[in-house]
Amino acid sequence: MLRINEHPVLGPAPQPRTVTIYYNGRPVEAYEGEPIAVALLANGVKALRLTDKKGEPRGIFCCIGRCSDCLVSVDGEQNVRSCITLVREGMEIKSQG
Repeated sequence: MLRINEHPVLGPAPQPRTVTIYYNGRPVEAYEGEPIAVALLANGVKALRLTDKKGEPRGIFCCIGRCSDCLVSVDGEQNVRSCITLVREGMEIKSQG
């Protein structure tokens, strides 16, 4: 996982509870309560969806829920902003487009 576990000034990062989510059917380890986009990025997923017109990859852009670049499907619900939706055990997340 691509995570900062120890910071030179702040020291060791607190370790929240690890849960399993599913991204496009693949199990992914995540920290409960972190944004979906962060969990996926920490596991090497950079492109979260493809654009409708040209099929171009999109990932994290604004990280505050204002744009639509990080939209995913969560438990069957389309157009969920992954940068502001928090991880919970067993979520089924799918890329869109």
